[in-house]
Amino acid sequence: MSIRPLHDRVLVRRMEEERTTSGGIVIPDSAAEKPNRGEVLATGNGKVNDKGDVRPLDVKEGDTVLFGQYAGQKIKHEGEDLLIMSEDDILAILD
Repeated sequence: MSIRPLHDRVLVRRMEEERTTSGGIVIPDSAAEKPNRGEVLATGNGKVNDKGDVRPLDVKEGDTVLFGQYAGQKIKHEGEDLLIMSEDDILAILD
């Protein structure tokens, strides 16, 4: 089963952050913040404007994006934790 987001929604897989400091100290899961970077796995068709036209999304599958720490709705798909969020929740695309 695959997931296809609707409208301006985006399916994102969080990218794990480095858990070791430059000094070699390992940060445990309980002390680490949620990563705010991820890979776009799927996108909707776009947002419908007031005139009924569909505005395509700025992000595409495979993009690495930055988003707020608490952005999106967490879902579990085939044993993997993913996020579905609105394109408005995405802050930037990393090149």
